[in-house]
Amino acid sequence: MTQNSSFFGQHFLSHISLDCVVFGFHDNQLKVLLIRRKFTKEWALPGGFVREEESIEIAATRVLQERTGLDDIFLKQFKVFSEPERSRRNPTVQDLVDFGANPDLEWFKQRFISVGFYALVDFSQVEPKPDSISDLCAWKNLDEVDSLILDHNQILNKALETLRLQLNYQPLGYNLLPERFTMPELQRLYETILAKELDRRNFQRKMLSYGILNKLEERKTGGAHKAPYLYEFNLENYQKALQNGLYGGW
Repeated sequence: MTQNSSFFGQHFLSHISLDCVVFGFHDNQLKVLLIRRKFTKEWALPGGFVREEESIEIAATRVLQERTGLDDIFLKQFKVFSEPERSRRNPTVQDLVDFGANPDLEWFKQRFISVGFYALVDFSQVEPKPDSISDLCAWKNLDEVDSLILDHNQILNKALETLRLQLNYQPLGYNLLPERFTMPELQRLYETILAKELDRRNFQRKMLSYGILNKLEERKTGGAHKAPYLYEFNLENYQKALQNGLYGGW
């Protein structure tokens, strides 16, 4: 790795980093994208630093494009993590040393605050890609997540809490479900995020009242005789609901 490497602090803003919680939905499981460090074998959220010429939103988009291969990502900033000791004893530094990157150790000794983003992506479209000091980038079920580096468990938990709150005032599902889906599949997504069961009739009535769904004439194939109808999101109304909010909670 050369002196122009992105691991040298002079190319980034001091004292600030970002961490991204990437959610996907597959086989009725809410999943999160994690990376594993090549040498220390520590698991972490995808993240990075902000280049001098970037906004932090552009930096987060860049990091996620590198890890997922996606260009159009639903990305939302949700919290700043600023505990004074949060970035002490960062195991990533040792991975950089073992990798031969010759990192600027003084730069890494700075206190870093981190801006948390969460992203909602179509699981089937993601091609997980590790960074240069990681040997694996993979999806994990939420209940499979063990200890993460630094305060990444706290960041993940706060992102999930924020996602649950979002369901009370904004629609959700467009970035997590396939283009066409059934009402039971949409309900299962909500139940998985909320970690509780919802009444089928009340759920359907409420979702239809929002005007964000188009009911198709086609039914899901390969199921029972009375296979459920397929739906798609009405993107114009969905975007309006994102901007103006919904009513009622779960």
